[in-house]
Amino acid sequence: MKKIVSVLLATVLAIGCLTGCGEKAADSGNNQQASNSGELVFKIGGSGPLTGGAAAYGDAVNKGAQIAVDEINAAGGINGVKLEWKMEDDEHDAEKGVNAYNSLKDWGMQIMMGTVTSAPCIAVEAEASNDNMFLITPSGTAVDCISGSNAFRLCFSDPAQGTKSAEYIGVNKLATKVAVIYDSSDPYSAGICESFKAEASKQGIEVVASEAFTADSKTDFKVQLQKAKDSGAELLFLPIYYQEASLILSQANEMGFSPKIFGCDGLDGILGVENFDVSLAEGVMLLTPFAADAQDELTKKFVATYAEKFNGEVPMQFAADAYDAIYAIKAAIEKSGATADMSASEICDKMSAAMTEITLTGLTGTITWDASGEPNKEPKAVVIENGAYKAMQ
Repeated sequence: MKKIVSVLLATVLAIGCLTGCGEKAADSGNNQQASNSGELVFKIGGSGPLTGGAAAYGDAVNKGAQIAVDEINAAGGINGVKLEWKMEDDEHDAEKGVNAYNSLKDWGMQIMMGTVTSAPCIAVEAEASNDNMFLITPSGTAVDCISGSNAFRLCFSDPAQGTKSAEYIGVNKLATKVAVIYDSSDPYSAGICESFKAEASKQGIEVVASEAFTADSKTDFKVQLQKAKDSGAELLFLPIYYQEASLILSQANEMGFSPKIFGCDGLDGILGVENFDVSLAEGVMLLTPFAADAQDELTKKFVATYAEKFNGEVPMQFAADAYDAIYAIKAAIEKSGATADMSASEICDKMSAAMTEITLTGLTGTITWDASGEPNKEPKAVVIENGAYKAMQ
């Protein structure tokens, strides 16, 4: 009997030891992120549409981020610590965005660079704020994308895009009569439209037609186009995504309506729409901080690397946004003194404080950040000429 009791006690102690050791290992894993080789790393996660109608954006962000990560690692990492980058597909959907965020947390994400589009970014930012996870979105423009103190933005917000577009049209005297076609069901489109109209009157621009569509009716735009045509609009402002814009340009052409076209970053990608006659995009202008034909050394190097890695592709603004966002993360880590063995929350506290103290000279301009998470940089515009984006002066 004593032998049996001794065996049972030994077994219980052994199980207890294994359980305790397992708990300690799990606790350690929460504060230390290691690569497959066991090396300590910073794990940066991102999500965006890699499939679906907005896939061009997510694909570009993934590629731009990977180039930045590869460059930083080749140069020795951040204070000797390498970066790991992982992108999850959210299909431009809020619920799938949250699923992607949770999957990245399971992977060990410490910092988030995303999401790419506004609707999922708003949902994910709520989760990241609760977790005190540092987040910088390269291209989520809705105001609520960075509602928490943990969140920052690389691109202009919707209000800023609308205001800057009206300023650009007014200052450069592109038109005095403007019609707007926008998606009233989309926060991105509706937000830009509202701020554009508010600024237009200050610039001497008359909005002669403002025509909405929704996500349930975004294939036939003949009614909106006819009203814009009848209004005498000289310029059509399209604060929408490239898929719908390609249909609008095709249908306008069929109607014999050929105003000037001006849009925002959502139009970037129109040249890659399947079965779209790209000649219809000739002369289209869009507000964007990046032009692939710019002659500064940083842009030339990025464009060359992008083409080499991705079968001759020319990078769009979203790739440049992501590249700069990764370098903003690097600068904030270096400024803050954050280390890879800290918890995600500790890293967030340090990086959030450091973001207002850094200045980044990147592909999309010289950028600083204020305490609200918004970037400060100069707006630029490009025009499509001969099937390529050209910087406008």
